[in-house]
Amino acid sequence: MVSFLPRILALLVACMMAFAAHAQEKILNIYSARHYPTDEALYSDFTKATGIRIQRVDADDAGILARLKAEGTASPADVILLVDASRLWRAEMDGLFLPIKSAKLEDAIPAQLRAQAAENGGTSWFGLSTRARLVVYDKSKFTKSDVDSYEKLADPKLKGQLCIRSGSHPYNLSLFGAMTEHLGPVKTEVWLKGLVDNMARTPKGGDTDQIKSVAAGECGVALTNSYYLARLMRSSNPADRAVTEKIGVSFPNQASWGTHVNIAGGAVAKHAKNVDHAIRFLEYLASPAAQNHFANGNNEWPVAKGVSFDNPALKAMSGGTFKSELIPISAVGMHQIKVQQMLDRVGFK
Repeated sequence: MVSFLPRILALLVACMMAFAAHAQEKILNIYSARHYPTDEALYSDFTKATGIRIQRVDADDAGILARLKAEGTASPADVILLVDASRLWRAEMDGLFLPIKSAKLEDAIPAQLRAQAAENGGTSWFGLSTRARLVVYDKSKFTKSDVDSYEKLADPKLKGQLCIRSGSHPYNLSLFGAMTEHLGPVKTEVWLKGLVDNMARTPKGGDTDQIKSVAAGECGVALTNSYYLARLMRSSNPADRAVTEKIGVSFPNQASWGTHVNIAGGAVAKHAKNVDHAIRFLEYLASPAAQNHFANGNNEWPVAKGVSFDNPALKAMSGGTFKSELIPISAVGMHQIKVQQMLDRVGFK
């Protein structure tokens, strides 16, 4: 019996050391709606710089919010990454985020691209990148002046010419919420009815499908987020680049309130177990290196102040710069229920 004691003690010591090492390991749990392969470099670079290992759960915005509600206080999530303004606002209203204080984030992110200060002075979420909601058009049928505002998409001269994805998709809901803030609900509903009247087909597909349909002559104009167009412009596939050569691009409302931009943003989860690591990660995403990655890796516009970038597609489509709307994201989110009701009334599928 005595002869086994050294082995037992050695085994106990080894187990204790393994447990201690595991307990000391720095881990960050992320729930992410960013399904972009280019983001892998962001995560690995953060781990290399900090030693904090990332464990990630990928889902869409709605799936992440549903999971957080179901898990409650038992949720392992530390950081939440979402890709739509209205969903960020909804999660804030549902109390799924932990308001935090970070001088680095407040200095870097413009006020209209982050949540308003909470009662404790903290901020619930921060925008980390943007994508413009553009109009693309068939250059053989129309000129930029025909579609230089969102309002003109409802003009009867475009009857049978509009391609668009589902009205209930978050990208469109955010645009329609912004239009409600600009025009008021009555005029926005009339505008939405004009969009329905001008559709070339029942809404279907994603933004890339809308671009390709314009190039193919199926419709004359379409709405798309800027990063989908940039992907085609930078593609190594000649067929993709040929698509972009057939279309024109308009950044709407440059003469008024500016082009609508949607955001991808991040927050610390309400029941985060690793709050310090979570804040450090969000601060990292606002750094020049990460912001440049958003621009060059996934064709998104960086949001941090003073960050320059070198993405030829983004510069080519915008001429280097453009005027974007400045309404608070919270205003867009607050109109979501009202917008959905308007869509139902006008028959926007």
